[in-house]
Amino acid sequence: MTLFDHSRRRHLQKGAPLAARVRPRTFDELMGQEHLVGPGRALRLAIEADQVPSMILWGPPGSGKTTLALIVASITRSHFDQVSAVTAGVADLRRIVQEAQDRLGMHDQRTILFIDEIHRFNKAQQDVVLPHVEDGTVILIGATTENPSFEVIAPLLSRCRVFTLRALTEEEVGAIVDRALADGERGLGALKASLDAEARRLLLTQASGDARVALNALELAASATAPGEGGNRLILLSTMEDALQHRALLYDKGGDQHYDTISAYIKSVRASDPDGAIYWLARMIEAGEDPLFIARRLVILAAEDVGMADPQALPVAVAAQQAVHFIGMPEGAIPLAEATVYLATAPKSNSAYAALNRATEDVKQSRNEPVPLHLRNPVTPMMRELGYGKGYRYAHSYPGHFGGQKNLPANLQDRAYYQPSDQGYEREVAERIRRWWGTRDRDAAPGHEGGSPR
Repeated sequence: MTLFDHSRRRHLQKGAPLAARVRPRTFDELMGQEHLVGPGRALRLAIEADQVPSMILWGPPGSGKTTLALIVASITRSHFDQVSAVTAGVADLRRIVQEAQDRLGMHDQRTILFIDEIHRFNKAQQDVVLPHVEDGTVILIGATTENPSFEVIAPLLSRCRVFTLRALTEEEVGAIVDRALADGERGLGALKASLDAEARRLLLTQASGDARVALNALELAASATAPGEGGNRLILLSTMEDALQHRALLYDKGGDQHYDTISAYIKSVRASDPDGAIYWLARMIEAGEDPLFIARRLVILAAEDVGMADPQALPVAVAAQQAVHFIGMPEGAIPLAEATVYLATAPKSNSAYAALNRATEDVKQSRNEPVPLHLRNPVTPMMRELGYGKGYRYAHSYPGHFGGQKNLPANLQDRAYYQPSDQGYEREVAERIRRWWGTRDRDAAPGHEGGSPR
């Protein structure tokens, strides 16, 4: 590194955001992730012994993935290359690999390649790195906020250890904030800034475990606070509210947060918990989830989990979908909330869904039996001669409009796919079936007994 490079780095450091300036440089400065790099932990011992394994660091924004990689860079005797998957391409990766091969051959020095946002690399780009990770030319450290099981190709993932970083606690974010306020060299110490208790509480809550969010808001609030007596700056709640504005919720429409949150919503409705269901609905709406996606899930919930216990649930859910489509957002959130509460507080039965599963299993496992003759329409004289429609009982010709005719193929006559529950309206349905069919055995048919595990 030249004197110009050193000068430029110092210049960039001075103009860098607070989060970059106060980034921890050692394990002792690192806050959180004790389960990975606390004293005596295997990963920390390996890094300190300069025996760094190829790894994927998976965790939410602001949890310390890049910081941990840069601590490795400061400790290791290996050459350290850092790229961002946002800006780097195949040509960059090939150049780094070639230089790593030369470095290993001429100087016996290993190369650590840190790829930030590795989930943004496509399969072809990841394939470029794969053989060189496998033969040890480079040691890979990848950082991602997305589930590596979905975003990193399986061959590359199998050659790396996956370490999961946790979102920082409020106490840990608070310690980072306090250190930044006190640090006169890299932090805000020269501004003599401090936080009002309410401002501090809001900052730690809204940061949601993201140290970068907290530090960026803190820096803005400190800059916006005029110095008072003695040059001290007391950051008040109103200033912090302005600095934070609206928190961007941790939510990716195509990632884990999308699937985890809709799963929490579905399970809350199924569990008859209107409070939980409304909370997760609000989370999705605030994060900008497609309201029609939510409406579709409501329609499925109505049929799958409320079902015959309250047949009005399906029309309510469909009406909510139509209302959202008709009026749009933000007002569309109101019919979504109404339908959510209706479904969450309705009696539950998955009997129709379970019946479909049982019948589907028989369709897959049994012979493709012909339709019984009495159920076929005798459209032509020849069909009538062959017995089409013979023996068919027209239900309306019998007392109670019930003819008692069985309609399954002969090899499935003993099946009883539909098993009504005793919930809500379905109690009436169960009694009606008993009245029609008497003591007919309605034991469940072989196959799926329950609903979806979703």
